[in-house]
Amino acid sequence: MDAVIFDLDGVLVDSERIWDEVRRAVVAEHGGTWREEATRALQGMSTPEWARYLVEELGARSTPAEIATLVVKRMAARYAAEPPLIPGAVEVVRQVSNRWPVAIASSSPVILIKGFLDVTGLPVGAAVSSEQVGAGKPAPDVYLRAAELLGVAPGQCAAVEDTTNGLRSALAAGMAVYAVPNPHFPPDPEVLKQATAVVEKITDLPGALPGRG
Repeated sequence: MDAVIFDLDGVLVDSERIWDEVRRAVVAEHGGTWREEATRALQGMSTPEWARYLVEELGARSTPAEIATLVVKRMAARYAAEPPLIPGAVEVVRQVSNRWPVAIASSSPVILIKGFLDVTGLPVGAAVSSEQVGAGKPAPDVYLRAAELLGVAPGQCAAVEDTTNGLRSALAAGMAVYAVPNPHFPPDPEVLKQATAVVEKITDLPGALPGRG
């Protein structure tokens, strides 16, 4: 293994519930109807993808561009004081970065990834948003791009993920996947079985990673 690539939402920041709350509110305010399957369907989508979903599938009466702007603005406001960091996550990334190059491969918009890195000052070699690649998770694009920027073959990377679509994305990229199952939105058990290892919390990750040799 030559690099470790982290997801952001649900792995380093406890933001999946915030995304869900904000999107639900925006859909309701714009005359749409939330559906039970929407929460899981949206996880991992890039900004253009989920904005279209809120309009085309959930009936929000606006344009995808306007919906995206509103949701991201509200998310940025939630991050303004500081991102909702998962306890121990920043320390884990620092610890892992002492052994391997690290990157972030996230479905969050660039502005939120930047806000997280500005607050934490983490030494990441690359940070990629699915906005910047062809398709969001479960497509492998964001992980493949992160590996490319690190100069490491995807098959030599470990990915750290928490949700079904994130796990599928990293698996499709051919990476060794370390799962930290999201307690609020547990991943599909059949997908979880394909992970290299499953840890209960992010602070257990360093002990699960292989020795560098």
